[in-house]
Amino acid sequence: MEHELWVTALLNDHLSWLATAILEVFRLQAHNAARPWANFVAMQLVVAILILAVFGVLRRRLSVDQPGRLQHVFELLYNFLKEQGEEIVGHGARRYLAFFGTLFFFILFSNLIGVIPSFESPTMFMPAPVPAGCALAAFLYYNIEGARAQGVGKYLRRFAGPSLLLAPLMIPIEIISHLARPLSLTIRLFANMFAGEQVTIIFLGLAPVLVPAVFMGLHVFVSFLQAYIFVLLTMVYVSGAVSQEH
Repeated sequence: MEHELWVTALLNDHLSWLATAILEVFRLQAHNAARPWANFVAMQLVVAILILAVFGVLRRRLSVDQPGRLQHVFELLYNFLKEQGEEIVGHGARRYLAFFGTLFFFILFSNLIGVIPSFESPTMFMPAPVPAGCALAAFLYYNIEGARAQGVGKYLRRFAGPSLLLAPLMIPIEIISHLARPLSLTIRLFANMFAGEQVTIIFLGLAPVLVPAVFMGLHVFVSFLQAYIFVLLTMVYVSGAVSQEH
């Protein structure tokens, strides 16, 4: 049984009825009916609240004449995502920028929150429910946008390849290829965050002063890198789904 974070314990002590009610709506059952909140769910709620708080503060401080440091940071990240989207998807990338940004900031905050003492990154919990959820969202999004941009019939015909004679061979290959994408996204994000977390914990136990700071810095770097790679691959998938063949 996994250890219970203080946030999870707080939810289980006071809001266990809410988790039970939600699970009953979907006809699911918790492993521990008395304490239905899991750590990864609790940490996702913390991440969501943190994102809302940060962007709430940012919105109040937005200024054209006197932009603050926080505004500069997020403008830099926004322009970076915008440029990457336009480079990969094309001129219509602005339409998908909201999804790319939401995915990037959720994964980034989820990765970085593990640096805060007494918190853990929801992206490093086994069996990787949070990375799998993000990967499933990306998978559904690019397929839906592909069908919307080209029409369902034309989008599905792309699975058959350039010729109907190749369809019996191409369709299974394309299906396997597309199904492997969420699996690849899930494993990549989970494995890197789990490994980084374990390395930091080990060195905190061996040398609690100074040395862990180096690995915590590495953890921050990996957090940004994995959020970027995840969204970059999502952009590539969206580009492939919505691009028109000439």
